[in-house]
Amino acid sequence: MQGTVDGFSYGLVTPVAAYLMACLGGALGLRCTIRSLRHRDTFKAGWLALGATSIGTGIWTMHFIAMMGFSVQRAPISYDRPITFASLAVAVVMVGIGIFIVGYRGATPLALVTGGTITGLGIATMHYLGMAGMRLQGRIEYDTLTVALSVVIAVVAATTALWAAVSVHGFLASLGASLVMGLAVSGMHYTAMAAVNVHLHAGPVTGAGDTATSLLLPMLIGPAVFLLLAAVVIMFDPLLVMGDPDWQRPSAHSPHRPGVPAPRRASGYGEPANWSARQPSGRGGRKGSGRGGHSSQDW
Repeated sequence: MQGTVDGFSYGLVTPVAAYLMACLGGALGLRCTIRSLRHRDTFKAGWLALGATSIGTGIWTMHFIAMMGFSVQRAPISYDRPITFASLAVAVVMVGIGIFIVGYRGATPLALVTGGTITGLGIATMHYLGMAGMRLQGRIEYDTLTVALSVVIAVVAATTALWAAVSVHGFLASLGASLVMGLAVSGMHYTAMAAVNVHLHAGPVTGAGDTATSLLLPMLIGPAVFLLLAAVVIMFDPLLVMGDPDWQRPSAHSPHRPGVPAPRRASGYGEPANWSARQPSGRGGRKGSGRGGHSSQDW
């Protein structure tokens, strides 16, 4: 018997909440990736790992918040928890592989295509593995062409996100990129759900499915992690949010004029200040010496 499927049991609440979580994960992941690429230091791998975890967890949380609005008439739904959390691990690992490829190989076309394909396939695998963990008194079938379309959307969205991570600069541009990324990921999810057909088994309905508490509790893990990571990033590395200030960027419209001292520019984030090279020459033509015979090293 054909089951009646409803993907919007709570109206627009679950789609909007799912979209916001995808945007939040994408925004944090993109900023972490930009941080690792623009400021190369010993924490590069850590920032890339944080970005991958943020994006992967955001996509996973988006999926299961959206699934809260999915219901089948006369068929209570439950979830196999090991498979459900295995889909989270797949999302983080596959997204991580794609981000590390771009992070260490650079923004070459080959790296973007390879990393985007692996990341996109990881997103699609996360989705369908999560669907495999769904338990109901029926059989789930998929339309092949719609499934293929959802995989293509996932790959294109992932490639675009990686390109944005290495090409987009500034807070507003990154915010716009994360909004587009959230829209693409959400579009992939609902395209994949459009491929679902449920055939119910004959017989009496048994079980009541998951309670609201047991269903919501795993969903709260993702938002809690995001809030914690966002707080750490804002408190300890505010440049991830605001980007490089304009006064730290060299201006092409302000050439240095002979005879006029060049303006003193503060060192960029992660760039040590070369004080000895900036000290003015003192009397007698001795470089770095000041009044009283003190050298620049005394300061």
